[in-house]
Amino acid sequence: MGGLSFQTNVTSLVAENNLLVNSQSQSNAITQLTSGYRINNSGDDPAGLAVANGLRSQIAELTEGVGNANDGTAVLQTIDGGLNNISTILDTLTTLATQSASSTFTGNRATVNNEYQSLLSEITRQATNIGLNNGGTYNTNISVYIGGASTAANAQVNVNLSGANNAVDAGSLGLGTTSVAGGGTYLTGNTVNLSDPAVLFAAGGSQTFTFNIAGATGAAATVQAVVSGGSGGLSGAQVISSLNNQLQASGITASIGANGQLQFSGSTAFSLGQVGAVTGGGNAIVTTNSTIATNTGNYHLNSTFADVTAGTETLTLQNSGGSYNVSLTTVTGASSAAAVQALNTALVGSGITAVLGANGTDVNFQSANSFSVDQTAAATTGGLFAGTGAQTVTGPAAGASSTGNAQQALALLQTAVLNLGLVQGAVGSGEQVLSDAIGLANSQITNESAAESQIRDANIAQQAADLTKSQVLEQSSVAALAQANAAPQLLLKLLQG
Repeated sequence: MGGLSFQTNVTSLVAENNLLVNSQSQSNAITQLTSGYRINNSGDDPAGLAVANGLRSQIAELTEGVGNANDGTAVLQTIDGGLNNISTILDTLTTLATQSASSTFTGNRATVNNEYQSLLSEITRQATNIGLNNGGTYNTNISVYIGGASTAANAQVNVNLSGANNAVDAGSLGLGTTSVAGGGTYLTGNTVNLSDPAVLFAAGGSQTFTFNIAGATGAAATVQAVVSGGSGGLSGAQVISSLNNQLQASGITASIGANGQLQFSGSTAFSLGQVGAVTGGGNAIVTTNSTIATNTGNYHLNSTFADVTAGTETLTLQNSGGSYNVSLTTVTGASSAAAVQALNTALVGSGITAVLGANGTDVNFQSANSFSVDQTAAATTGGLFAGTGAQTVTGPAAGASSTGNAQQALALLQTAVLNLGLVQGAVGSGEQVLSDAIGLANSQITNESAAESQIRDANIAQQAADLTKSQVLEQSSVAALAQANAAPQLLLKLLQG
């Protein structure tokens, strides 16, 4: 070091510099202690600040993503509650359909069907309210953005509830057109609407219905129902009551169909011949000469019969109970009535019944269960069928029996329950996926917050120690600076000598 000088007090400069350093150190320690952060401006740690800001951005994204996932979970839980309600309604519908599907049911199927239809409407209403009607708010691919990923695809959770398969309104479940009303076979050529409350029928007269059935011994027989309107006429419901009171013993049931027209069903084989004209000038119950060729609620096969005048016709009828052979000769096939008697005698115990057709000459076969008919030999002249071979048996129409609508509804309800279960599974799976996503996002928030803390947050213990050290050094620097500034005055002693 150079000698003492008035011009330059090097010692004072050193003390001053150290005082500045110690003051800055103390200021930095106080800043960190009062803010809690190690980085308070970009110059404190530029590289660390960039990393910390990136972590803070990801934490903000994930925090909002957890909120999104919670919102999505709430939506799915609302949907799930609605699906549970719809599932309960399906149980009630199944109960009503089962009730109506029994042939021993003695109540009013129309009343049961009114409740059934109301519940179908309620299914659609609730499906709409939870947004899972066809094309509804949530009948789509629900996307919940959570974040925390390097790509947008991985940053979101998808719950796919799109398409008709995931809609749960009555139509989408396949129940929109179902019914548990009593079914039956409509009359060909009839146009009369019995549901019109403003019309009374057969006033001052009557209308006669003649049915072809098989008697107790299998012989061709008929049963008649005469509906008399009295002086004032009958409502449609009263017409049905009159018919059923007269036809109960024969196993034939009358009802009003969905189109308002008269229909017949029954546990027995029957056909309806031409209906007589209404007498007395009142409104007809059905259009005159309307017919039912065969009870289409059964498996059925119609033949255009001609009297057997030469040769022998042989047939084999088969069902789950066994095979039955029938021969029609010039005696047993001499007339339609003789053929019906011969057929029913051979078919005793089979469940297959032969009755005359609506025209009184045709012969048709009917059975509640499936059967086949094979003609092994044709008569020389006349008979049931031309040629040989298998004959086509037609299956029952779904709504042509008293229980047919309900049985069809039951089959569709089973499918609806399965489909609803699949939708419930998709919703439940979505809830679980969102729960797992929330868990991962919270874990990421915790770990990234810890990483940011390591970079940004102040070490309080270290800074407290640094503050104490810098305060002591600052004080010593001030004292030393005072001594250094006093040093040049000592040079004046040299000049006083």
